[in-house]
Amino acid sequence: MKPFSIFLFFISLVLLPFTDFAQSKSKPKSKAQLEKEKNENLKRIQEANRVLQQTKVKKEASLGQLNAIQEKITVQKEVIGTISKEIKFIDSDVKENEAIVSALQQDLEQLKAEYARMVYAASKTANSYNKLMFLFAADNFNQLVRRMRYLQQYSEARKKQVEQINKVQAALGGQLAILESKRREKQNLLSKQLVENKNLLNLKTQQDNVVQELSKQEESLKKEVAQRQQAVKKLDNLIADMVREEMERAARAAREEGRKASSSPNKITLTPEAALISSNFSGNKGRLAWPVSRGFISQRFGRHNHPVLKGVVVENRGIDIQTAAGESARAIFEGKVVTVASVPGMNNIVMVQHGEFFTVYAKLKSVSVSEGQNLKPNDPIGSVFTDANGTTELQFQIWKNSETLNPEGWIRAK
Repeated sequence: MKPFSIFLFFISLVLLPFTDFAQSKSKPKSKAQLEKEKNENLKRIQEANRVLQQTKVKKEASLGQLNAIQEKITVQKEVIGTISKEIKFIDSDVKENEAIVSALQQDLEQLKAEYARMVYAASKTANSYNKLMFLFAADNFNQLVRRMRYLQQYSEARKKQVEQINKVQAALGGQLAILESKRREKQNLLSKQLVENKNLLNLKTQQDNVVQELSKQEESLKKEVAQRQQAVKKLDNLIADMVREEMERAARAAREEGRKASSSPNKITLTPEAALISSNFSGNKGRLAWPVSRGFISQRFGRHNHPVLKGVVVENRGIDIQTAAGESARAIFEGKVVTVASVPGMNNIVMVQHGEFFTVYAKLKSVSVSEGQNLKPNDPIGSVFTDANGTTELQFQIWKNSETLNPEGWIRAK
C-alpha cells in the first residue's frame, strides 16, 4: 500500500470517532440548549394564550387582549429564530459529514485500486510451480528464507488490505446513515418553521383587528389613560411619603440607640441587620424571583408611546405584569412590610422594605399581609385584581431610597 493511502486511511479512521465525540460533547450541547429555549418559549406562548382567552371572555376588544397578542408575537418570533439557529447547526453538521463521506469514498477507491494491483501481481505466481521456481532460484539459503518470508508477508498484506477495505466500507455506511438522518432532521425543522411562520402571520392579523377595534374607542381610551396617570401620581406620592417617613424614623432610632445617622437626607440609616439584607438584595440583582408565578410584562419601565393612541405618551415607574385570574402576588426577597394601603385606580398596594430597597405591589384585589410582618422569598402578599375587561395585571416597582429602578434588571429573565 502506498504511504499516502495508508496515511489517508489512518487519518479517516482516527478522526471519525473524534468527530462523533465532538458532535456529542460540543454541538449537541448547543442544540440541546436551543431546544430548551424553544420549549420554554412554547410554554410562554401557552401562558399568554391562557391570558388571552381570559380577556376574550368579554367580546369587546381591550388593551389586555392586545398585550397578550403582542406577547405571543414576541415569543413566536423567538421560536422561529431558535429554529433558524437549529437549522444552521444541522447545516454545519451536514457539511462536516459530507466531507468525511467524500474522504472515505476516495480512500476506499484507492484501497480497492491497490488491492486490484496486488491481486494482479499475485496472479502471476498463482500456481505452486511458479512459487517453487521463485524460491529455488535463490542464490543461497538466506535468500531462500527471505523469499519465503516475502511470500508469507505478501499474503498477509492482501488479507489486511481486505480487512481495511471492510473497515472503511463500514465506516462509510455509518457516516452515510448519519448524513441521511441529519437531512431528515433539517427537513422536519423546515416544516416546523413554516408552521410557526403561519402562526405568526395569524397573530399579526389578530393584532391588526384588535387595534382597529380599539381605535374606535378613542375617547374611552383617552379617559382611561388620564385616570391611570392620576392613579400613578397618587401612588408615587404615597410611596415617596412612605420612604421619607421611613428615613426619618430610621434616623431617630439611630440617634436614640447612639448610632450615627446617615449624612445624606435621601438615604436611609440602616441597622447592621438591615444593611446585610440590603447588601444581599443588591447582590442578587438579575436573579430575584418574579412577583407572580406566571405571566408576562405587558408594560415596561419608563416612557412609552400608547399602543393605540397616536401622540399619547404614558409613563411607568415600574412594570405591569399580566397574569391569569386568581394569581397571587408574592415577595421577591426577604423583607418587612412597611405599608398596606389603598389607592384609587391601583386598588390595594403593599410596600416591602429590604434595607435601603423597597418593592411595591399594586393592583391587588386582596391583601394577606399586615404592616410590620416579616416576609421570606415567595411568601404570598395578596391576590391580583382582575378588571371589568378580564385583564389581570400587577403593577410592580422597585425603589432604592427615593429613586425608582427598572425591575426588569433585577428579576430573573424569562
